[in-house]
Amino acid sequence: MNPEGQEAIIHIIVNLFFLVIVWWSLQSFRFDVFVRDPDSPRAKVLVILVTIALTYLVSSFFLDYLKGSLMLRYLF
Repeated sequence: MNPEGQEAIIHIIVNLFFLVIVWWSLQSFRFDVFVRDPDSPRAKVLVILVTIALTYLVSSFFLDYLKGSLMLRYLF
């Protein structure tokens, strides 16, 4: 297995893992305070977009941290 394939699998697994974590944590957030009709399709799309955006930020941070920590071996 080549390193690019391994990296792709890691990215997919990390993104899916954090997607589940972010979705689970956003279930406790009260969006009905901020939107007029919380049961409308637009409000549901907003929740999905916020989930995707937060997932991207969290997984990017984690993957950058992982890549940086793996590159520390080249320091010495």
